[in-house]
Amino acid sequence: MVEQSWPDRLWIIRHGQSAGNVARDAAHEAMLDRIAISGRDVDVPLSALGEQQAEALGHWFAQNGPDERPDVLISSPYRRALQTARLFRDAGGAEPDEVVCMDERLREKEFGILDGLTTLGIGNAFPEQADFRKTLGKFYHRPPGGESWCDVILRLRSLLDTVSLHYPRRRVMIFAHQVVVLCMRYIIENLDEEGILAIDRQADVANCSVTEYRFDPNAGKHGNLVLVRYNATAPMEAENAPVTRARDPIVAARG
Repeated sequence: MVEQSWPDRLWIIRHGQSAGNVARDAAHEAMLDRIAISGRDVDVPLSALGEQQAEALGHWFAQNGPDERPDVLISSPYRRALQTARLFRDAGGAEPDEVVCMDERLREKEFGILDGLTTLGIGNAFPEQADFRKTLGKFYHRPPGGESWCDVILRLRSLLDTVSLHYPRRRVMIFAHQVVVLCMRYIIENLDEEGILAIDRQADVANCSVTEYRFDPNAGKHGNLVLVRYNATAPMEAENAPVTRARDPIVAARG
């Protein structure tokens, strides 16, 4: 008999709406080249609505029994993800003394020289990069100083190795970013480029939405994680918290 190496449950959560999401929308509506946020992207906090979304997520999980709530919390070190994890826990989503573990491999995709620019701004400031992206596609395009989706996937493969090593048969919840949610699906479900980009085209990952996997011993030779739900917004809808789907903006310099 092969020992189970995956968690029993794995939830992947995109952080709540952030101040960067709001600023990005304003910049696009005003047709500006640059998003009006200074400082580091890692320090961008949740908006007031983002806090409400994170608490709604916690309240939704609090209605379940202990076996239906996470007993391991892992977060991107970015402030908006950590805030989401802690507000979720404090709202009853996990035990109040559960430690939120930070893992830098869950950080946002690095945008390099394109930091702080809107789509219009990228075309105006770096037209050659806009052309490269059209040619290569978002999966393979790596801006100078930044990452492609493949680079994100590489670090997430390492993260999942750690999860399988340290948390078999546990209930693990991960708090991260839109591209991370999509790249995790790519790895776990053994998708290809077209498969994951088709999912991306269907809809943006909603803030505080739930993507859930359960271990199925009959899936594959030794069992595997099976997708139960993706991009589910029921926790927000249950408390009439507005659902937001703005993409994470390229908001500030990373350092």
